[in-house]
Amino acid sequence: MENSPSHATGLRKTLSLPHIVTLYIGAVIGSGVLLLPGLAAEIAGPASILAWLFMTILVLPMAITMGLLSARHPSSGGVSTFVRMVYGDFAGNLVGWFFLLSVPIGAPIVAVTASHYAAVLLDWSPLQVYLAAGMILVAVIIMNIFGLQVASKVQTIVVGLIAAILVLAVISAIPHASVSHFTPFVPQGWLSVLQVAGLLFWCFIGWEAVTHLSEEFVDPEKNAVRGVLWSAGIVALLYFSVALLTVATHSYGEGRSEASLSVMVQLSLGPAGGWVVGITALFICVATVNAYVGAASRIAYALARQGSAPRWFGHLHRTYQTPVGGLFFLAICFSLVLTVLALEWIDLTRLIQFPNATFFATYIGGCLAGVRLLKNSRYGRLAAWTSLIVTVSLYPFLGWSALYPLAIAAVLLLVERQKQSSRTRSM
Repeated sequence: MENSPSHATGLRKTLSLPHIVTLYIGAVIGSGVLLLPGLAAEIAGPASILAWLFMTILVLPMAITMGLLSARHPSSGGVSTFVRMVYGDFAGNLVGWFFLLSVPIGAPIVAVTASHYAAVLLDWSPLQVYLAAGMILVAVIIMNIFGLQVASKVQTIVVGLIAAILVLAVISAIPHASVSHFTPFVPQGWLSVLQVAGLLFWCFIGWEAVTHLSEEFVDPEKNAVRGVLWSAGIVALLYFSVALLTVATHSYGEGRSEASLSVMVQLSLGPAGGWVVGITALFICVATVNAYVGAASRIAYALARQGSAPRWFGHLHRTYQTPVGGLFFLAICFSLVLTVLALEWIDLTRLIQFPNATFFATYIGGCLAGVRLLKNSRYGRLAAWTSLIVTVSLYPFLGWSALYPLAIAAVLLLVERQKQSSRTRSM
């Protein structure tokens, strides 16, 4: 039986189709669009656009799987709920903790990334970078206290600005495009295209985040899948357009790959292009953090209802009925992670491997559940199996960070055994 959270009457259904689409787009489009088009082109040359096309098609089954599961089983528990329905409470709670312990690390990393872009333009000190990152996180938490209706409206504006700036970047680059930049087409061989495809996988992760908001969808059976399809199309178009023009203008190589979008924009806009990219980076990172903070606070609420997390995780705001307990937990974690980064105890490159591994584990759990829950849907079953094969095949390549989810599983198993022992002694 579920434990009831404090003075809870349930989460409000406030998210219509436009809100759902913008939340999906904000969750999926991350800093990768700023970095990876140039890096991919440097590794595989013009043939990198085939890798973008391949991954765009390959991740669609994953998006469809999450959309169908959200439509049939809307819950603040998201992927953990799907797993719980098939494999029981322990497995469901485990996947919930995978996701919950990803965001406290991942969100500060994204916020610091945004601050670094601003630091280049404004010549900030390291202290100012981390203070700005903290302000981004505080702003997002406050938005989520007032409810997803407020947060999603802000998300709609932010995602609209992101799309507009990326479209501007593409259009401004068209006059500088040349067919000659597509030869030689495969300078590093076809193996390099496969290597790039694996690299690009991270650009398309984010579909799992919005499943945790599905309990607040208006008509989830109708809007969850429609939201996935609309957002997947928009994301694919934006990613592929930027990647194509990066190659067509040869805005990569010679130390320019990590700033390829800035290089491309400056072809027409000059130095002002640097500001355009800086603003884009800020918008992209705020949108991503917003989507994941909203999702993580809901999974904290769901875990509290299941008795797998402290009861105060399930505390709801008296007026807005938002999961302030989960938001408070995230605020504490954000402070700790920003402190660790500011003191340079670990760098971003190493730290980001931890949430990457738990996101991967979350997807594997969701796909395993999808295979069972969508078995009466021809397309759903195909999408779930395709997603499962892809994620399981790539998991071993995570390296040592693949042990992080296993460590979480070991701790949760130990806690569960201690609870069982306590119940046995009290009988």
